[in-house]
Amino acid sequence: MNIGQVKRIAGPIIHATGLGGAGLFDVVDVGPKKILGEIVRLEKDEAVIQVYEDGTGMYVGAEAESTGRPLSARLGPGLIGTIYDGIQRPLELLYQQSGAFMEPGVRGERLDPDKGWDFVPNPEIAGKLARKEPVTVKPGLSLGTVKETESITCKIMVPPVCKGGLLLELRGAGTYTINDIVALSDKDERFFLSQWWPLRLPRPAAKRLAPDKPLITGERVIDVFFPLSKGGTAAIPGGFGTGKTMTQHAIAKWCDADVIIYIGCGERGNEMTDVLTEFPHLIDPRTGRSLMERTVLIANTSNMPVAAREVSIYTGVTIAEFYRDMGYHVAIMADSTSRWAEALRELSGRMEEMPAEEGFPAYLPTRLAEFYERAGRIETLNGEEGSVSIIGAVSPPGGDFSEPVTQHTKRFIRCFWALDRDLANARHYPAISWIDSYSEYAEEVKPWWEQVNPVWAVVRQKALDLLKKEQRLSEIVRLIGPDALPDDQRLILITSEIIKNGFLQQNSFDEVDMYCVPAKQVRLLEFIMYFYEKAAMCIKLGAPLVQITALPERERLSRIKSEIKNTDMDSLNDFEHGLNMVMEELERNYRTKGHL
Repeated sequence: MNIGQVKRIAGPIIHATGLGGAGLFDVVDVGPKKILGEIVRLEKDEAVIQVYEDGTGMYVGAEAESTGRPLSARLGPGLIGTIYDGIQRPLELLYQQSGAFMEPGVRGERLDPDKGWDFVPNPEIAGKLARKEPVTVKPGLSLGTVKETESITCKIMVPPVCKGGLLLELRGAGTYTINDIVALSDKDERFFLSQWWPLRLPRPAAKRLAPDKPLITGERVIDVFFPLSKGGTAAIPGGFGTGKTMTQHAIAKWCDADVIIYIGCGERGNEMTDVLTEFPHLIDPRTGRSLMERTVLIANTSNMPVAAREVSIYTGVTIAEFYRDMGYHVAIMADSTSRWAEALRELSGRMEEMPAEEGFPAYLPTRLAEFYERAGRIETLNGEEGSVSIIGAVSPPGGDFSEPVTQHTKRFIRCFWALDRDLANARHYPAISWIDSYSEYAEEVKPWWEQVNPVWAVVRQKALDLLKKEQRLSEIVRLIGPDALPDDQRLILITSEIIKNGFLQQNSFDEVDMYCVPAKQVRLLEFIMYFYEKAAMCIKLGAPLVQITALPERERLSRIKSEIKNTDMDSLNDFEHGLNMVMEELERNYRTKGHL
């Protein structure tokens, strides 16, 4: 260990001499309270340390001791359902130790060292060892399992970095703590129920897979219009009050990911309080049990030390990669990356670095890339399939999407869900703009959706084209009013309104409409586009628009989303049959009148 002395203090940035032998990103205990810090720059014998706790009371000449290891997360059974701060300290335990206000230097075990876990050894490996057959130690090898919650089974794996060799011993079924040895190798390597991994180092995988499976969220505007792949990256930018956090909450509750990692980096305390109080009471629709049984919360609010906010997203993605390596599909909700970028800006200023655009450091794009590029759908080291999907909220000041964080984020994500203030003010939720948003995963997930319904790509594109036409017509309507438009153009306005109200808008408090299965999503849009095409043909044949808008089926198109349950496909078929009969009869009547 290297021991130095504090030379200069600038808020969370501390300069210390005598640490020339330490490594970059090594963890350092600073001062008499052993405040946790990390070396971010080395200049000869001097180290620049950013501390992750309140440095009040720190003084020049205090001792700074390098531990010789990087900032790491402890990974193992017990992560699920726990609430951590940005550097993986369990907040509930810290509250018991120091009350509502955390004292500097307070520590807490990342995983409960006294809790016993029922370990079940891998029967294949246990059988080979019993028959004296050699078992090669390799990264990702599953040694056994632990039932972490009713929803998640934690695999006890050989870490990605190991010495190799042969397995000498595998303990039998029994109750063990995270510090107990469960396996030994002939290279004198011991394997525990838990393992450590550096936060800033991506965990390796065997190979990357194509992002051709969608992450189903139950939100129609996302799944059909702007789909996100498992292993994909998405951003939700929007001004204050447009619904970023609530959209992420809805996705966290309903998406078909196995594990949810929710990172509150720099958000207001009351927002994180809502998350901490609501999530334990939310019911996982797939299991009927608490959502916390597949969720890890990382809370680093705006009044917590700014340096810990900067590292919180790495803590979250490292935990996500741990469950990905077990073969789970993990979704990360990062709320918000703008507050994280502001932490970078503050720390950069303290280190007297040259600022770039709007005061952000020049390496902001690099840091964003490092985070988003850890997403992906992969083949794990033990041959299974897992994924990490990252959904980052962006809070541009004043809703200005041209600011640096939003613009640089767009370089590294392939799915952009832009929130519109006008939609939010009109109580249209989710307030995702169908004009400004886009998804580059649509072509890749097209084969999957066409297995659900072959018309997915066709009706999706027709609906998007119709909404773009409606936007252009709305400019004319503002000047001359809708009555001056011909019937075919007024039909575009009416159908677009049906798409907005009957398809894009969803009510989170409606038991039927809060979640929509993929098959129903496509059918709803298919009905609307069929109505438009038949109505356009009838108008061409001479039918007045007023006769078409008076049809009961037209009005019901906006209501069936909440009238017909997800599992009631027979009622959808009945509605489709009725709609077909009415529209075909109307078309047939005007064809026979010879108005073509």
